[in-house]
Amino acid sequence: MLAVVRRYEAAGFRAWPAAAVHYDGTWVVRLTAGHPAKRLNSVNPLDPGDTQHIAERIVRASRRFDAYGRPLTFRMSPLSGPVLSKHLDDANWSRFDESLVMRLPLKEAQLDAAMDQIPLKDISRFIGAAIKTNGSDISLRPGLSEVIGAIQPEAGLFALEDGNEALATLICVHDGDLAGLFEVATEKSARKKGHGRNLILSALKWARLRGAREAWLQVEAGNVAALSLYRSLGFEEVYRYHYRRPPGA
Repeated sequence: MLAVVRRYEAAGFRAWPAAAVHYDGTWVVRLTAGHPAKRLNSVNPLDPGDTQHIAERIVRASRRFDAYGRPLTFRMSPLSGPVLSKHLDDANWSRFDESLVMRLPLKEAQLDAAMDQIPLKDISRFIGAAIKTNGSDISLRPGLSEVIGAIQPEAGLFALEDGNEALATLICVHDGDLAGLFEVATEKSARKKGHGRNLILSALKWARLRGAREAWLQVEAGNVAALSLYRSLGFEEVYRYHYRRPPGA
C-alpha cells in the first residue's frame, strides 16, 4: 500500500510543482510565493519511519514558512506515520480539509463516445477561463501561470466554452501510464448540465491515446457533488490525506 501511495505522491509533485522545494530527511517542504494553495505550501512527510528529532525539524520548517509569509502546514498522507501524527496530536495541532485520492483504469472508462478535443495552446486564455470557472481572485493569475509553466510532464489544458464564456476547465497531466486531473471546475451558473463530465471524458480520451492507462485525481471529502460525479465515472478511492496546523496558525 505504501508503495502505491508513494507513486501517486511523486506524480502529484511532478504534476503540480511548487516554486521552491527543500528536503529535511524524507520531509519534502514545498513553498510557492505566488500561489497560496496548501498543496503548494506544505510539509509532506514521505516515510513513516523517519521519526528522528521531530520537534527540531518542525522549528526549521516553521522558519521557512515564516520567510514566505505562509502558515506552517503539514500534509498528512499514509506516509506520515503514527509517530508524527501522535506528536502533532499531543501539541494540539488542528486537522482539516481531508481529501481523497481516486483512480480509474482507463480500460474500464467509457471513452469511445467522448468528444475529441484538442487542448488549448494559449496558456493565458486557459488561465482566464480557469479563474472564471473556479471563481478565483484575479490576483492569482501570475501564480497560476507560474505553476502551469513549471509542469514537466505533458499537460493538456482543456476548456469548454460557449463563445467567449468559459463553462468548464481542467488540466490533464499525462505522465507515463498515468493521467492526473487537476483544477477541475465548472462555472457556477453552468453546473448540473454535464459540462464537467463531458470535459473529463474528452481529457481522458486524449490521455489514453497518448499511452496513459490509469487516471487519478484528488478531491476534497466534503465536495459531495464532485465525489458523486467521479464515482459515477468509475473512480475509486485509493487513500486519503489531510492537513494540520499548529494552534493559533
